Amino acid sequence: MAGPGAAGVSLENAAVRELAAMSGRAVPLVRDWVAERPRLGVARALLVLATAGGLSDGALREELVVAYRDAQAADARSASLVYGVFLYTHRQFRLTADHLVTHFARWPGDEVASLMLDAFHACGDAGYRAHGDALAEQQYALAGADSWPWTGRLAWTRAEQGRVEEALELAGHALARYPRSGLAAHARAHAEHELGAGPASTGFLDRWLAVDPQAMQFKHLTWHAALQSLACGDFTDARRRADEVLSRADVGMRSATNWRLLLAGQRPAGRCDLDHVRSLLAGPGGMAEVFHTFNLALALAVEAATEDLEALARRTAADERPDYREVLTPVVQALAHVTAGRARAAVDLLTRLGARVERIGGVRVEREIVQDTLARALIDTGEHARAATLLHERVTTRRHHTYEDLLLAPAASPGDPPWPYPS
Repeated sequence: MAGPGAAGVSLENAAVRELAAMSGRAVPLVRDWVAERPRLGVARALLVLATAGGLSDGALREELVVAYRDAQAADARSASLVYGVFLYTHRQFRLTADHLVTHFARWPGDEVASLMLDAFHACGDAGYRAHGDALAEQQYALAGADSWPWTGRLAWTRAEQGRVEEALELAGHALARYPRSGLAAHARAHAEHELGAGPASTGFLDRWLAVDPQAMQFKHLTWHAALQSLACGDFTDARRRADEVLSRADVGMRSATNWRLLLAGQRPAGRCDLDHVRSLLAGPGGMAEVFHTFNLALALAVEAATEDLEALARRTAADERPDYREVLTPVVQALAHVTAGRARAAVDLLTRLGARVERIGGVRVEREIVQDTLARALIDTGEHARAATLLHERVTTRRHHTYEDLLLAPAASPGDPPWPYPS
């Protein structure tokens, strides 16, 4: 992919480049590409990939059946790419991952196929995650450091592995090659979260987002900026970012922000509508993925909806999927105990959970909130030494850690939660 300002870049190259960058220009450009080449299967499939969240199951299948037919008539790589998109958008992540292994063996360094590499982490399986990380490293080596999409991908991989300095170096290199690389910007945000970069990180994110307010990651990177504001104790700014950018539909990011604010004894931003959360849980997607259900549980916790949490825990405990039974159930039960002021029971559940929390899905920064909840519960039971040990690495490696300091601060009244229950 060419860098910015390259003369004579074709519509195809521009569309693929902006999609790889997660730019706000990506969808309009891909639409133009489809209009120019309506029988080009890859173009149609990439438009589906970029807009899948707004398509019904019927429309998704219809578009991709047409795309696959046209791709088969073109060449083998096109057919393979479209088949991968079909699996990925239908959330068949293990099948997608397996397919990508075969695809990259035949077409190494394929930057378009790299758009689907998140499938390895979305499987929720440590083996798949490790395989995906190794594949990203291998493809980066094959493509070379001049490939900003693969450099950004490896930066993201290193950030998720906790190899922060490497992630920052790789992200910086990718951004130097192409300043609008969304994956590199996201990798930098994750690395700077691990470092507690505070205003340095929010400054970078604000400048980066100001260039493209329509960027695909605008809301998510704003959430990262809110976390940095939390890190350095600027709770007003954290609430402002949540209220100005995160809508009613952004239940996960809004609830993750508010639960952190509450754990630190702070007033939350505007909360989610409890009936809306209940309807999401009751809907067909409410229990489709363990991490999504976990986010809905956080929304219930923010509302101190103890009975709803207890009912959800009964559902997850009866679920045939091991991650729901063995991992999500104790987390939801612990949230119910915390909201009811039963900190000791929450401590017991979350301590026994241990490293299994990784099976809840999401990424490091998103799962960290379970550790936050345990730290708060330990403080509320008077186990200050254990809580301090739990957060020791964070406090000693993060430049800004006001948030962690507040997690370790006793509540005003022993035995009381650090916030007033919502009315």
